[in-house]
Amino acid sequence: MTEPNYAIEVADLHKRFGKLEVLKGISLQARKGEVIAIIGGSGSGKSTFLRCINLLEMPTSGRITVRGEEIALKPERGKDMRATDRKQVERIRSRLSMVFQNFCLWQHRTVLQNVIEAPIHVLGVPRDEAVAVAEDLLRRVGLFEKRDIYPAYLSGGQQQRAAIARAVAVNPEVMLFDEPTSALDPELVGEVLKVIGDLAGEDRTMILVTHEMKFARNVADRIVYFHGGQIEEQGAPDQMFEAPRSERLQRFIRAAH
Repeated sequence: MTEPNYAIEVADLHKRFGKLEVLKGISLQARKGEVIAIIGGSGSGKSTFLRCINLLEMPTSGRITVRGEEIALKPERGKDMRATDRKQVERIRSRLSMVFQNFCLWQHRTVLQNVIEAPIHVLGVPRDEAVAVAEDLLRRVGLFEKRDIYPAYLSGGQQQRAAIARAVAVNPEVMLFDEPTSALDPELVGEVLKVIGDLAGEDRTMILVTHEMKFARNVADRIVYFHGGQIEEQGAPDQMFEAPRSERLQRFIRAAH
C-alpha cells in the first residue's frame, strides 16, 4: 500500500456562524513530519480552522483528509455539514491530538491520570504500559515529580506542559496547537515553547497557531498567514519574515515587532 503524500489535506474549507463567514475556502496540506505555523490577526479564522480539522466545529463545506482517508461529511442545505460515520470520526480523532489555549485538563484527576486516560480508555493500552509511557513523558516535560498532583495546584505553564504530555501520550499522527501560550503569564511562556520546540524536532507533523513570531520562525518548516478567513500568503520562514509579498503581511510583521 502506497504511503499517503500528506498527513493532512484540507480542501476548500468554509465555515459560517450564521451570516458571518469565518473561513472562506481554505486549502492546506501538511506533509508527514512537517511543522506549519499559522499566524494572523484576531478574527482571521486560525483557531476555527484547527477546530474544523478535529471536527470540534463542523465545517459548512469542504473536504478533510487524514493520512489518505477522507472524513465522510454530508452537506446539509442551509446548515453545517455532518459526519456520517461516527466510528470513522472516533478513529480519526485518535490520530489527532489538540492542545488548547486554556489547558483543558480534567481537574478531578491527577496529572498522571490525565495523561493515561485516553491511551487506556480510547486506545485500549494496558494500564501498566500506559503508566510507563506517561511517566516517561512527564519526565521529558519536567513534571514527573508532580505526577500525583491535581491541576489546580500547578502553575499555568505546568498545566500546559501536562496538557502537551497528554496529547503526545496517544502517539498522534498530527498534533494541533491552538495558541498554546496565549493564556500564560509572560515568564511561563518560555518553558512551554521549549517543550513544543523539542517535539518539533522529532519528525512530528504539527500545525501550530501562534502569536509568538520568533518561535514560529525558529521551529516551523512553513509559515501560513491568515487574513479575513483566507490564506493571504505562505512560504518558508525566512522568505515570509524577510521578504513578504503581501502588504498586509508586511504590516502584520512590523506590528508584531
